[in-house]
Amino acid sequence: MNDAPFEILGTPREGGFLIIGDHASNRIPDDVNLGIDSAFLGAHIAWDIGVAEVARLITQDTAFAAYLGGYSRLVVDLNRDAHDPAAIPSQSDGLIIPGNDLSLTERETRLQRFHRPYHDHLQHLLRQHRPSLILSLHSFTPALETKPDEARPWDVGVLYNDQETASKLAIPFLEEAGYLVGDQLPYSGKILNATMNRHAEADHIPYIGIEIRQDLAGNSSGQARYARILSNMCHFVSEHLGLLP
Repeated sequence: MNDAPFEILGTPREGGFLIIGDHASNRIPDDVNLGIDSAFLGAHIAWDIGVAEVARLITQDTAFAAYLGGYSRLVVDLNRDAHDPAAIPSQSDGLIIPGNDLSLTERETRLQRFHRPYHDHLQHLLRQHRPSLILSLHSFTPALETKPDEARPWDVGVLYNDQETASKLAIPFLEEAGYLVGDQLPYSGKILNATMNRHAEADHIPYIGIEIRQDLAGNSSGQARYARILSNMCHFVSEHLGLLP
């Protein structure tokens, strides 16, 4: 079994497209005990449902490669800065995670094992094979356990921080494809955008932050539709920005 905190699909190359999926896996290392029922590992709190499958479909187009997180976000949240307490979450959507009540030394050990190698290798990959466009791929649950009355009706969300040109092209494309699009919804990329802030915005690499809806991405037909539309979206945005892979 691969113990690296990431998985690479396809062949990253200079000028191509790179999908980054921080929360693509719900895997828990054998020696990490979170103290929760294993049934929760299939829920949205453990991973971004549908992302790995959609990424695999998209990377059938050789213009794309994918860099996917290899462990559950309950072990370490790779889309948080290392100093953020939520990088090792004490709770998620109302569920307390006893195994994440760590001493400072234990916390640092876990970050050194999972968080830092993931980001260090991603930085190295981007320097070796700088993509023309990054697709940051996440998924969201249509209903939070802690906010059951809060409507989350969008089919897809588009997130961005200061660098918004690519995302602003993506939004009308996705709308024309028939999706109900959340612009900075279900949450804002100006609030939670750690991986893209570090690896895209800081190095001036164009990117699009995408949140797909988990109930639509939980079956093969929905995954195929997301893969087709998101692939076409990246080609469209790339052409309009003069970033042909």
